[in-house]
Amino acid sequence: QVQLVESGGGLVQAGESLRLSCAASGSILGFNTMGWYRQAPGQQRELVSSITKFGNTNYADSVKGRFTISRDIAKNTVYLQINSLEPEDTAVYYCNGNAWGKNYWGQGTQVTVSS
Repeated sequence: QVQLVESGGGLVQAGESLRLSCAASGSILGFNTMGWYRQAPGQQRELVSSITKFGNTNYADSVKGRFTISRDIAKNTVYLQINSLEPEDTAVYYCNGNAWGKNYWGQGTQVTVSS
């Protein structure tokens, strides 16, 4: 059974940075795409960034220039570096892996940004 485990969330002040990690139970190259989603209270889950197995990256317009997705294939881990955090970034951040149409999700990690 594939497992994705997020870590790195927390309570920070506006302007600070965080690095979220998503550790997979197997090789991340087994996924066609891995991504980070977030869900704020009362809102739908939204994609913020993704990376394909070939290393191509994609970002939501709202996070371009502040968020950076990366990976360490040897560690089976995908990262999300978040800089210049804003209160509007407050949400639960979820790791997602898509493998041939099947989606796998982590349990989420809370990011709270105080102003």
